[in-house]
Amino acid sequence: MTRSERRGRRPAGALAGAALCAVLAAGCGIRTTSVPVDAGPAPSRVPCAMPAEDITTQAQQGIPVQIYLVCASELVTVDRTVQVREATSDRLRIARALLDELRVDPPGAERQAGFSTHVPETLRVAGPLAGDPKGTLRLSEQPEDLPSEALAQIVCTYAESESLVPDGPVTLGGPGNYAPRGYVCTTETKASPQSVPTKGAAQAP
Repeated sequence: MTRSERRGRRPAGALAGAALCAVLAAGCGIRTTSVPVDAGPAPSRVPCAMPAEDITTQAQQGIPVQIYLVCASELVTVDRTVQVREATSDRLRIARALLDELRVDPPGAERQAGFSTHVPETLRVAGPLAGDPKGTLRLSEQPEDLPSEALAQIVCTYAESESLVPDGPVTLGGPGNYAPRGYVCTTETKASPQSVPTKGAAQAP
């Protein structure tokens, strides 16, 4: 074979190799592009659950309770302890202790797990006014003026405290003379805390 014949066969071999690479790329589902592709960051996962070791670390002396925080647009319980002398002797004391837990920002481990609270830090709770039904709790703001998630957190936390609300709706009022209303915590409320069912104005017995 002459030198000129070898030079003439090189382009043909190169073309055959390029064609083979293209076929292999197509067979592997590889799509060629001349523009860099940015797929963006990997999607984040919000677990809405506390590791067992974190729950144990948070345990303190006191009465174990559960409060409702917001996570992934739903209400989810977290375990806490409150410092009250007797669980059933003072309803107002219990209501205030639970509200205190709802008002403060969740600790770091809970925030990392996706938990947050919508309850205003300045919110307070007091006992009933004259003529209110038994068991009424008066907030320092009208319940309907609170963010819907905050009201849902309060209602569900109070409703599921047997020492505070043995049965029936949670009766809440505001600082004025408006009649208190009964609020209930349902499965729908926990799944979508943007709306809290009410029972209408509560009447004194």
